[in-house]
Amino acid sequence: MPVTTPFYTADLCDAWPDDVRIAEPVFEAYGGVATFGGQVRTVRVFEDNVRVKETLSGAGNGDVLVVDGGGSIRCALMGGDIAVLAANNGWSGVVVYGCVRDVHEIDAVDIGVRALASCPRKSTKRGLGESDVPLNVAGIDVNPGDYLYADADGLIVAGRSLIDR
Repeated sequence: MPVTTPFYTADLCDAWPDDVRIAEPVFEAYGGVATFGGQVRTVRVFEDNVRVKETLSGAGNGDVLVVDGGGSIRCALMGGDIAVLAANNGWSGVVVYGCVRDVHEIDAVDIGVRALASCPRKSTKRGLGESDVPLNVAGIDVNPGDYLYADADGLIVAGRSLIDR
């Protein structure tokens, strides 16, 4: 379910200081939605976006996909076509610990996206990686089923929902 109640990550941190994990401020904002949140699904890949596309091809139900791309900035793990696919399938956002491309296309899509940077090179297509696994990205643990909230102040994760949806 998507988070539909307006929120600010700073207010959530103030209200629930012991419950939030605050990501290091390494992400750039992309996409047509500046503030987004939802329950977390995860994918771990390295310079290969097949599992990213496979996951975002399924029903999102307002969830947020967190992609651990190993922090690689040598190629993009998501572009405009995948952003459109994710939005059309009901995902509220995608966080990529790696790069995106086709920024002009992603910015026109009704979805929230965070990534380390943009890179014009596409990834390989080997189909390697893992889905629904615990991750550590941007200095925090992120687990399937956690809740992620992102806005202009940053990105936070909690083990439970912090707001009414």
